[in-house]
Amino acid sequence: MPAGSNITIKKDDNATDIVYTFQVPSSGDSTPAVWKSATVGSAQSHQPEIRLSASEADNGASRRLKGTYQYPQIATDTTTSLVSVVNRAAASVEWKFPKGMSQTDINEFVSQFANLLDDTVIKACIKAGFSAS
Repeated sequence: MPAGSNITIKKDDNATDIVYTFQVPSSGDSTPAVWKSATVGSAQSHQPEIRLSASEADNGASRRLKGTYQYPQIATDTTTSLVSVVNRAAASVEWKFPKGMSQTDINEFVSQFANLLDDTVIKACIKAGFSAS
């Protein structure tokens, strides 16, 4: 099992780093590891969060990983000065890896999928909320 650590990525400006701090390790199958970005918002509920859990699938023939990500929109009530979450953008992904598949093929699948998500066209489609035409 990989060791948890903080994750540093680029913000949308592609210049500024944002850190997701490793908060909670997975204690076993189906229990997610949790990372949060304390650089956004002033309360825990205001912080973007990624969760990743793993479990057996297909009667033990595969491993399944589930990932979720949420990014809250916060706003300040001008009357009360209370800061609260008014919306949440969310994404989820599920991977399934057959145990009979070679590690080389799994590595290639993971690298290509992650790189596709970082592609300019794919990011533009996701940001726009529409597929390519």
